[in-house]
Amino acid sequence: MPFRPIDAIFIHPEQRLYVVYYRGELWQLPRMKIDDRSWQNRRLYTGESSALYLSSRQTIKDPVLAQKLRTLNFPVALRGSPLPRFEAWWETHGFKWLKDKLTTGQSPLAAHQATASAKAIDNLPTSPSNYQPDAPNANENAGQKSSEQPMTPSTETDVFAKMLADLADEVLHQKL
Repeated sequence: MPFRPIDAIFIHPEQRLYVVYYRGELWQLPRMKIDDRSWQNRRLYTGESSALYLSSRQTIKDPVLAQKLRTLNFPVALRGSPLPRFEAWWETHGFKWLKDKLTTGQSPLAAHQATASAKAIDNLPTSPSNYQPDAPNANENAGQKSSEQPMTPSTETDVFAKMLADLADEVLHQKL
């Protein structure tokens, strides 16, 4: 078992399935989809651990499951590594890597990387094909859109901010 519990997504390429490393245990998902329904139907993975490879995408798109699993945005060099190599890296470097990220104010959570990408896409200027001519109620509609848009991201941000705060508290205030 690694030095500290961790959540990570692995792939079994031969059986074409996801295996989630959840707090030191391997859980097999019933299909190649990572969502809350698959998580509810999970079963303990009993196969060979050396056949599992760290997924390059640790982001979980299902908001319900994303709140349960704290997957991290691992270094690029580690992606695609077999489980034994991942565990060895985590035992020797993982805690220091995680602590360094948190002390510099960077979020190690994969969920934050996804919301940052979505915000960057949302902030792109609209293309000419999306152009809408000014109408008499354009200012009212613009005001409604701007007041509606922050609600959804701030709700997501609050959930992930709480996850990050819990993780930071757990890592930075741990008694050794």
